[in-house]
Formats: sequence, C-alpha cells, structure tokens
Amino acid sequence: MDVFWLCFLPLLVAVDAIGIVPLFISLTERVERAQRRRIILQSVLTATAVALAFVFGGSVFLRVLGITVADFMVAGGTLLFVFSLSDLIAPQRASGLEADGLGAVPLGVPLLAGPAVLTTSLLLVDQYGRLATAVAVVTNMMLAGITLRFADVLHRLLGAIGTRVIQRVMLLLLAAIAVMTVRKGVEAFLLAAPPG
Repeated sequence: MDVFWLCFLPLLVAVDAIGIVPLFISLTERVERAQRRRIILQSVLTATAVALAFVFGGSVFLRVLGITVADFMVAGGTLLFVFSLSDLIAPQRASGLEADGLGAVPLGVPLLAGPAVLTTSLLLVDQYGRLATAVAVVTNMMLAGITLRFADVLHRLLGAIGTRVIQRVMLLLLAAIAVMTVRKGVEAFLLAAPPG
C-alpha cells in the first residue's frame, strides 16, 4: 500500500486536474451537458491509454534507443522543471477549439497526460514497478474525470483566485519533484562511473 501512495502522489501533482478546471470550463462553456460528459469520458480514456502505454512500453523504447534510467531521470527531471516553470511564468493555454475531439486533444493529451505525467510514470515504473504505477495512473485519471465532472461546482467554491493558487502550489510541488529527480539521476551517474 505504501508503494501505491509513493506512485499516486507524484502523479496527482503531475496530472493537476484542478489546475485544468478553468481551461475546461472555458473550452466547454458553449457545449451541452450531455456532450460535456462525453468530452470528459473521451479525455479520461485517451489520457489513461497514453499513460499506460508509457508505463508498459516506455522502458522497452528507452532500451532500444540505448537510454539509461539515469539519462532519463536527468532529462525527464529537467523537462518537468521547465514545464512547471513555464506554466508558473506564462500560464496561457489554447482556447476556442472545436468541441469534436476536444476530449482527446487537448484535454486528454497533452493536458491530462502531458509531459509531466508521462515522464513521472516512466520514472515511477523504474522505482516502484509497473503494477503500482499503472494502478496509480488509472486512479489519478478517474479522479481527474470526477474533478472535471464537478468543474463548475469547484470553480464556484474556489473562485478564480483560489483555483489559480492551487494550480501554482501544484506547479511548485512539480518543480520540487523535478529537482529531486535530476538529483537522483546525477547520483546514479556518479555511482555508475568507474573510479578514477
């Protein structure tokens, strides 16, 4: 159970469903309720499928390319840091897209299953295994779907400012996870280096 939580919490931060709420509302404000539910289902299914593909096939893909886990930790951690920093500094995102396919792109990918989730998933697989990571991915995507289902209620409760504050806190946590990942990757490099 401890392993599940070690996988669940970083992915919860990476998915950042509450941070997506304002964008979801703006993208679906002219969409009927039934279609909005279909969009939510499409986004959750798309994001889950993409993330699970990385969980079960990502390490094989890395081996084919000759990339070590330490390489990926440094690259992935750097990517996570840049991603979180860019969203903290310039949070503008796409709007005014067509409702058809909206659940798949951009809500499913890259918003729910974006660089942060994919990188975090691969790193968690290496540390805690595929099963725990896969269960954590599915659980987080289901929670994201529930969050989007009640997006209007959450937005009213938190307000625009409250939603932005939570989003910024999640991005700061993601940046901290990114720094930790780079540190572990560098440590793995140093341990693997032959003594000179």
